[in-house]
Amino acid sequence: MFVVDVKSLIREGAELTDQSLEALIPSASTIPVSIHGAMRHSTFAGGKRLRPVLAIQAAVAIAGTVPSGIGRLGAALEMLHTYSLIHDDLPALDNDDLRRGQPTCHVVFGEAIAILTGDALQTQAYEILAGLDCPPASTVEIIRLIAQATGTIDGMIGGQVLDLEGEHQKPTPELVEAIHRAKTGALIRVSVVAGGIFAGATPDQVARLDTFGRKAGLAFQIVDDVLDVTQDSAQLGKTAGKDLASDKATWPAVFGLEQSLKDADRLISEGFAALEPFGEKAEGLKAIARFLVERKN
Repeated sequence: MFVVDVKSLIREGAELTDQSLEALIPSASTIPVSIHGAMRHSTFAGGKRLRPVLAIQAAVAIAGTVPSGIGRLGAALEMLHTYSLIHDDLPALDNDDLRRGQPTCHVVFGEAIAILTGDALQTQAYEILAGLDCPPASTVEIIRLIAQATGTIDGMIGGQVLDLEGEHQKPTPELVEAIHRAKTGALIRVSVVAGGIFAGATPDQVARLDTFGRKAGLAFQIVDDVLDVTQDSAQLGKTAGKDLASDKATWPAVFGLEQSLKDADRLISEGFAALEPFGEKAEGLKAIARFLVERKN
């Protein structure tokens, strides 16, 4: 049986991503220093780099090895994720003062700089994506899919709006699934798909990665909901109990804790089925998915 050291896999993927981020994000001494300091504060606050790692392992599932230059794709994905967290934490949205175990961007740098920091990370991410080392048609498709996944229709921003408007309303299964698939799941799904396209995936392989990414993305957010009510802030690295306090539409609120964990396990199993044709090359991707549902923060 093929055994994967998932901790090493995540560490190596994170290191590759951080090397690219370090080279791409302007230094804290580059004018204007305030925003570059803020970009670095939030980006290097200790995230697990799960989206870049998923992209890297999806590429391995196609190519059998880590393709040269994929660190830049991972960096762009992490920038987009970090921008979303900065904006999500703002007083006008979730109003949180703790992220990744550190004070949030607006707490340290002020609300105006935090807004602009998110804008800057998003803008630079697309600049990086435009220069990816892969065929032009693949580059354009990756940009299109990522823009769609961060947009308003079944994308991250649309999911954020549904989440805001769903507060203090009785959550339904349909609403909570729509929020989770868009707000969190879409960027996870497209990270998987983009990694595959970067490595030269065929249309059938892209479709299989898309199915896996959809399942894994929803499972990730279900587990995130569970952790919010079962772990404390020190373990999470962010403020625990925020979902309950804000009366958010969450999976446990609709289905309960026990069923939520069962649903996450089921989704991961269904995702694995889509990866069967890839054989051992997809074991790293599967290991990351298992980590997503077994993590404690």
